[in-house]
Formats: sequence, structure tokens, C-alpha cells
Amino acid sequence: MPRMSIYLCSVLLLPIAALSSAHADSMSQLIAQKSTSTVPSTYQYPIMQRQAPAIMPAFLSGDYDNVDSEYLPLLSLAETQSSPAARGVISTARTMALNERTIVQGGCWDYLDAVFKRAGVTRDTIHKGQYGQGPYANSSDIQAGDWLYYINHGYNGVEHSGLFVGWTNESAKEALILSYAGENRREPARYRVYDLSNVYQIMRPTI
Repeated sequence: MPRMSIYLCSVLLLPIAALSSAHADSMSQLIAQKSTSTVPSTYQYPIMQRQAPAIMPAFLSGDYDNVDSEYLPLLSLAETQSSPAARGVISTARTMALNERTIVQGGCWDYLDAVFKRAGVTRDTIHKGQYGQGPYANSSDIQAGDWLYYINHGYNGVEHSGLFVGWTNESAKEALILSYAGENRREPARYRVYDLSNVYQIMRPTI
């Protein structure tokens, strides 16, 4: 390459190199200033909102002769975790049985019919068999608030109906049921554990 060309290239590259060096120096100074800056941050961390504990239902602290206190939490769970229609039936039945101690003329069918009417719901039959013949429902078919027909193994194997609240021992087919004796006993409905080995009809509340 001719000497003149080499000279011109060297002259042209010198300002670029000097500019790059100056730029690097200014960036280093800027980074150093940022790292030593003591300007406080204006960011506000969000305040965590703590949810107030749920108020316990008043009936849980009551003293009743028609339900054992150990089953009250199960009754409360059935009310809070069921469908709107079932919740209406369960809470209406609980009010009539525990708080008002309602007496209905007739037997178990008349009582539950009054409960469903007062709750403003209808009945949808989702399983239908016959007493003593079946077919009998599986435990997985039954939900809280269901009106059940079953063989009452604790009372001479007669047919009976009641309102299902929840399982106390599902593997043994034992469940908490709201039952009304009727038969002119003048007693309010009771929550008792029944053997549901032979449920032959299920009617579910619907809105």
C-alpha cells in the first residue's frame, strides 16, 4: 500500500478511537454515580389485606336435646358447602327443628314436604327404586340436602324418609339424617345417625 494511503487511514481512525474511549469513560462515570446514589425510592409496597375470621354460626353454641353437639359442625359444613337450593333446605330444616321446634301434623313425608315448601324449592327425583327390591343407590349418588327413602334397619326394617346432612362413616354407610317421627308424638324432628345401606329413592332440591 502506498505510504500516503497508510497515513490517511491512521489520521482518520484516531478521532474514532478517541471518541470510543471518551464514551467508555463517560459510561463508567454514570454507572459509578448510579451505584452510589442515595436518592430514596418512591415505590410503595402493597399492604397485605388480612381477611377477618369467619363468624361462627350461632346455632353451634346452642344446647339441644334433638341433636348431639358432636354433629353440629357437620350440620354447619352441610349448610356452607352445598348448592343454593340444598343450602336453603338444610338451613330451613335446621331452623324448624332446633330453633322453632316445629310440629307438623303427619309423618316424615309431611314434615319434609313442609320444609321444601318453606324453602321455596322443588324436588327432582334422581334415583327411584322400590322398598325391599331396589335398586339401591350408591353412597356417591347422595348429596347434602337430598330427601331420601331408605329401609330403617334400626326400627324393624320399615320404610322411612329423612333429610341427608352428611356421612359420619361413609364406608359403613352411616350418615347424619334429619328424621321426623310423627305418629302423634308431638316431638320436633331429630338429627340422628342412620344406616343407609338400602336407599331406594333420592329427591334433590332444585330452584
